Amino acid sequence: MSEQLTQEQQAEMEQARVEWVRTHYQKANEYLASKGIVPENVFVNDSRYLPPYFAVWKINNKQKQVFWVISGDLPTDHMPFSTAENAKEAVRAFSLNWQLKAQQIINAGINDKTKHDFAQLLISRAESLYQMYQDEKLWQAEPV
Repeated sequence: MSEQLTQEQQAEMEQARVEWVRTHYQKANEYLASKGIVPENVFVNDSRYLPPYFAVWKINNKQKQVFWVISGDLPTDHMPFSTAENAKEAVRAFSLNWQLKAQQIINAGINDKTKHDFAQLLISRAESLYQMYQDEKLWQAEPV
């Protein structure tokens, strides 16, 4: 009986993971569309998912331009594929980018709570991403 429960729990966990991946893939596509980039397809083997934290997608558009897109429990963002050779390096690049963006916001002078909160969010997520970038256990697993 307990083995059956474990199988059921595993099935539920896998279903939740699949749903999380689907939701954040849609979020990444909507984000790109809001930036005027019409996604065509995703390179599944080059993308990485770490539910519930983040997903890094390698996506190309109709013009065959390729982008890294990050979504999850952090700001959705994108960068050209040429910025990083793989998903792990893309995580590092997003982290460094967000640290720079946060510093630019701070240097420009924070005159409202929204900017302050956004800068703090960028700093927090950049630090977390960098820790995950450095954790080799996360990158040893098979793709996706």
